[in-house]
Amino acid sequence: MPWVDLVTLLAVFEFLGMAWLVGRARVKYAVRAPATTGNEHFERWFRAQQNTLETLIMFLPALWIAAHYWPPGWMALLGLVYVIGRVVYMIGYVRDPRTRGIGYYLSIVPVVVLAVLGLVGCVRDLL
Repeated sequence: MPWVDLVTLLAVFEFLGMAWLVGRARVKYAVRAPATTGNEHFERWFRAQQNTLETLIMFLPALWIAAHYWPPGWMALLGLVYVIGRVVYMIGYVRDPRTRGIGYYLSIVPVVVLAVLGLVGCVRDLL
């Protein structure tokens, strides 16, 4: 499980980094809190972070549950694909939101696979 723990912490630190980048963008583009609109470039940073939050709340429990039933090292590897996918997503979204697709798929596919594996493992143990 240490690999799963490491990937979990990478995802947490990644999100903290995104929060810092959004704060930096808020200053750079003069978007005063609590506003979240007003400058398209700031909005890209903000939306990329918020979209990551939306996937993070699915990713973490799916990772932990799947790792409970299947080899943790392999589940951690799927989790690492998610983490890399979120970086690719943010870079694409900030550059041009139309280019975020690869990052999206690199992060949502592992979430779905982990959730399905967790469900299969749980049902298998129940039967």
